[in-house]
Amino acid sequence: MAFEKTKARYASFGVATSLPSELIDTFWDILDNYLRNVVPLDNILRFKIIKSEKGISYEYHDPGHKLLMVFDYKYSFDPFFPEYFYIVDNHGKQTILLAHELND
Repeated sequence: MAFEKTKARYASFGVATSLPSELIDTFWDILDNYLRNVVPLDNILRFKIIKSEKGISYEYHDPGHKLLMVFDYKYSFDPFFPEYFYIVDNHGKQTILLAHELND
């Protein structure tokens, strides 16, 4: 199973230069506290960041299991934030990537 044994965690250059660190940390918080050991996880997780009434929402999409979960936070939304993010688990090395970085 994916995301069971974490060896290291990274944010790609694109993610690190386009999001504040607290928003990056929120991905790991969602993974550790709301997804892992709660829902089945594939090696690639898909997220979308959207503006919400109180700030920002992280949408977790898993079309294979017909699952959509939304997590709301009181962070300021910036329309220049990238929209889609992916977390990849490569044998315990977990990395947050932008869509174009995943396809490179």
